[in-house]
Amino acid sequence: MRSGVRLLFGGRARRRWIHLILGGALAMPYVLVGQVIVGPALDSRYLLGDLPLQLLSFALGLPLAALTAAVFPMTRPLEAGAARTLCGIDADALSPTPAQGRVARGRTAAWFTLHLGLGGIVSGMSLAVPPFAVVLMVLPLFTTLGGTRLGMPEVLGEPWALALTPVAGLAMLVALAGCAAGCGALLARAAPALLGPTPEDRLAAAEARAADLAVRNRLARELHDSVGHALSAVTLQASAARRVLDSDPGFVREALAAIEETTRRTVGELDAVLGVLRAGDAPGTAPAPTLAADLDGLLARTRAGGLRVRADVGVEPAALPDLVSREAYRIVQEGLSNALRHTGGGTEVTVRIAAAGEHLEITVTNPLHGAPAARPGGGHGLRGVADRARLLGGTAEAGRAGGVWRLHVRLPMRAAAWAETGKGPE
Repeated sequence: MRSGVRLLFGGRARRRWIHLILGGALAMPYVLVGQVIVGPALDSRYLLGDLPLQLLSFALGLPLAALTAAVFPMTRPLEAGAARTLCGIDADALSPTPAQGRVARGRTAAWFTLHLGLGGIVSGMSLAVPPFAVVLMVLPLFTTLGGTRLGMPEVLGEPWALALTPVAGLAMLVALAGCAAGCGALLARAAPALLGPTPEDRLAAAEARAADLAVRNRLARELHDSVGHALSAVTLQASAARRVLDSDPGFVREALAAIEETTRRTVGELDAVLGVLRAGDAPGTAPAPTLAADLDGLLARTRAGGLRVRADVGVEPAALPDLVSREAYRIVQEGLSNALRHTGGGTEVTVRIAAAGEHLEITVTNPLHGAPAARPGGGHGLRGVADRARLLGGTAEAGRAGGVWRLHVRLPMRAAAWAETGKGPE
């Protein structure tokens, strides 16, 4: 008994009833337009007192409502918000975006028509049934005290019929609540199917998530390669300075100067990396480092960290496409960072950059001193190098090769130039 009362008159049922009444209110302008059509067509001036003509005006207004929902894409998020709040629909089941495409617009039109149709019916019943039910419930009192049946039929003058009028009035109110609860439940069941995301919406959302993930991954790679390299170099320089602090003050001064320069430059690179989060590069933002402009500085800072670097550059960096030049710089930086971390300085690293046909080949080799040291949470650098190469259509290989650690990357130059200019092969 209690569950039945809650089903008809509980908080959720009342909110859904309000949602239906809002649908009836939204239907009123369309009913008025229908009356404008029905009145002249049937030569009738008194539509308000004619229930069949009112129903006909209501029926003519619903197609206009469907057309409105199909034409205005914002109908879907507005209706979805109302359904989520008043019908108790899970937010994930409804689409918060405007309806785009034929399928989405058609579903929105069907929902809007259903909402206004059921809302108009329940609103009309909510206006008409309660007063009549109250009259039936108080009719015996008026008949007993005032000798009037309030204009009711003669049959209600019978004692048995008069005794049943309160029951009939109460039954009408329960029937109204049941009708409203049933229509509300129908709308709640239909909402995910009609206001939920279409396959096209899900595809667009998946593409947006993929684009966001790509930006996050790019930011992670840039932070790892720029800040990680700087921290590795600073750590080695500080360690070397600490060991000779008393015996070689000149070296300590050089190490501190190198640390200062490394950290100052890293702050500039960090500003460029954070530019990835902006819609576009803000004025004054430091440009991303490239092979053409920053290779010499990278090699000098690495040598200052105690690593002997032999560079063999067989291509003119300035002639490389900007995209290749930026990614190649980060790849060389990661190769040198790995050498700094795993060799601890004092060894020779070979960097070879050369053109091989339409590809740029980057090879970084360093001797192995036992097994490479494992770092908690490490291993992201080589994965980032592979991601950079793959995004440009290239390849990356890393591993032991004859007693040395070898990183070898091939980047296509022509494809990168096409990506920058937006032009393909002619």
